[in-house]
Amino acid sequence: MPRYAMIVEYDGGPFAGWQRQDGPASVQQTLEEALRRLDPDVPSIAAAGRTDAGVHATGQVAHADMTRPWEPFRLREALNYHLKPAPIAITALEPVADDWHARFSARERRYLFRLIARRAPVTFDRGHVWQVPGPLSLEPMQTAGRMLEGLHDFTTFRASICQAKSPVKTLDEVVVTEHPYPGGREFQFRFRARSFLHNQVRSMVGTLERVGAGAWAPEDVAGVLASADRSRCGPVSPPQGLSLVGVGYDVDPFAN
Repeated sequence: MPRYAMIVEYDGGPFAGWQRQDGPASVQQTLEEALRRLDPDVPSIAAAGRTDAGVHATGQVAHADMTRPWEPFRLREALNYHLKPAPIAITALEPVADDWHARFSARERRYLFRLIARRAPVTFDRGHVWQVPGPLSLEPMQTAGRMLEGLHDFTTFRASICQAKSPVKTLDEVVVTEHPYPGGREFQFRFRARSFLHNQVRSMVGTLERVGAGAWAPEDVAGVLASADRSRCGPVSPPQGLSLVGVGYDVDPFAN
């Protein structure tokens, strides 16, 4: 069966997350239904990351096995046609080897979290950012973010329902930046790692926001990380500010 890798962009607001499940529609279910309008015998697809309900993606990667070869441009166009009106788009699609896997071949995942600090309600970015009313200080959040980098037991920032075998992960990079925003300021939190625990990014952002607000000192973050105690984590930030923006592979299947 010819295998195709695709970059999937979606607004996570209407969906119960990536993974197919009983009940509300998922991104996976919607994409599989579009694929089966083209090929009824397409098996279940796989993705690089299982984003939660309300989390967005501009760089999710998935793969699908078709029962016959397709010209990549035609398959991408046909999929995007059948995905309408769902807020999902295939922005790139290429053939890959039979043993290439969207999840298991991945070497890194990259997430972006957007936070807006202003008192006036957000309008155009509603549903795509976390808004807080008070000002935040950039430098303390940058200092605290660097304390999260490296190999650690991230139990403090792990959801109780997380199914990962181990809480020990290597967080390769945490970058916090500040940008102008009408009536306030935008803070962007970028995280890069081979893999993440369930709710890890949202938990870390919620803790860093407390540092930026002055409720915590940067050194407090090192202490709660070392404690490996979930009860000492800051508030978990809401899902709508989070996006999966990229997945890295040894050989980029979309480089051509």
